[in-house]
Amino acid sequence: MDRDDVDWHGYWPAAPTPFTSSGELDEDALRALLRLYVRQGVHGVLVNGSTGEWFSQSPAERRRVAEIAASELSGRIPVVVGVTAYTAAEAAELARHAEAAGADGVLATPPPYAHLGAAEIHAFYAEVSTATELPFMVYNWPRGVAVDISAHPGLAERLADLDRVVAIKDSTGDWLRMLGTVEAVADRVRVFGSFLHRRGLAVLMEIGGDGNIDGGGIGAPFAVPFYEAVRKGDRETARVWADRYAALSSRLINPDYSGVYASPISQLKAAMAILGQPGGHVRPPLLEIADDDVISAIGAVLRESGLVSALEAEDGTEARR
Repeated sequence: MDRDDVDWHGYWPAAPTPFTSSGELDEDALRALLRLYVRQGVHGVLVNGSTGEWFSQSPAERRRVAEIAASELSGRIPVVVGVTAYTAAEAAELARHAEAAGADGVLATPPPYAHLGAAEIHAFYAEVSTATELPFMVYNWPRGVAVDISAHPGLAERLADLDRVVAIKDSTGDWLRMLGTVEAVADRVRVFGSFLHRRGLAVLMEIGGDGNIDGGGIGAPFAVPFYEAVRKGDRETARVWADRYAALSSRLINPDYSGVYASPISQLKAAMAILGQPGGHVRPPLLEIADDDVISAIGAVLRESGLVSALEAEDGTEARR
């Protein structure tokens, strides 16, 4: 398989997993969130990724999230299921379940905490990517797993050559390394990275790259039309939407993907609550944001970036403040 076997492109939310205030999986909220994404016109959805708090879910919960996502989205927009785990055997088992549930693809980081070397990373992906017939997305997430695929010369190319790998999500905090990944493998696999700004637009138009997979997807009103304009080759329109998205994201997320005000997922769910979106609560070890001043600051970003007014214009209602 290669990049031409899938049409994965554009703006994808990495969906949060909604939990109730008592910590239970909120299936109704998850379905409502997935339906919101469809209405917003996103180009695909990732579930059970880092933003989905896979690390605090049981295997049974992860399987249930995959089943709900596949039932809601398959046949409408691509749904890719995160199967990151500490061993290849665990990840492969989750991948086989995702395939049976009807997912369109699977994704995994290298195993967290283990600090694998290049040969071990390659061996891990060689095993997990062939556990099913599904297209596979490699996820480079140095902030979460303490290894950076893009820091190993030639490793991204070797992973792109694996039979079922069709995409790489490169979330290194080093933008030039991400650009190196694009240059090295975008002719063979889809590359999702940091493109929602003017530098990224230049890369998309001249070098390659395919999309962003964005934690939570609150920027959809700006990011979806950005990628629609890119698809049409309309640089001028894309530049306008890139600037609007950057005005939002740069005030919430640091270049290393940490949150400006709190842990990124806690911050995201606070923002979604302000917007009236079904993000639910976080689950320990994460904590809810309890500081009213922080919540007010996040709300100010949402208003001042124009996101609140954009959402109100979309649905004709008034977002919660």
